[in-house]
Amino acid sequence: MRVATPSVDATGLRIALVVSRFNHVISTRLIDGARGALLEHGAADEDLALYWVPGAFEIPQAARRIAESGRFDAIVTLGSVIRGGTPHFDYVCRGVTDGVRELMRSSNVPVGFGVLTTDDVDQALARAGGSDGNKGAEVALAAVEMARLMRSIEAETRGGRS
Repeated sequence: MRVATPSVDATGLRIALVVSRFNHVISTRLIDGARGALLEHGAADEDLALYWVPGAFEIPQAARRIAESGRFDAIVTLGSVIRGGTPHFDYVCRGVTDGVRELMRSSNVPVGFGVLTTDDVDQALARAGGSDGNKGAEVALAAVEMARLMRSIEAETRGGRS
């Protein structure tokens, strides 16, 4: 049996970060985690691009346009939606999740999903470089691993194997 070996080597990969400005403190911490992990795993700073969007709900639209550009090997989506006293939380979470999922289904560009959905600010801070690590770093490396896997599958396909 042939096994595709996972790789988080980001060398030579072009990666776009699509990040919500809403809950800016959380977003900047997620960016720091993602960028740090990518650089640590071989990415060049000039191969990283940061695209700010107003809120999490706008992430799928920007990510789709970026995927369609053909300029990037992977996309990392980052942001946070924190529960409030209205159903707005549920609508935004569903919208961003469905939108990113649809992009993953329809695009050959791997998309890492790093939009935190938490009950309060403390939970978000814990996941953005606090006691629970940095989900930005985790998602960025997952996107790199998927980009490497996609390249491996493409190479096998071009080589006559399916």
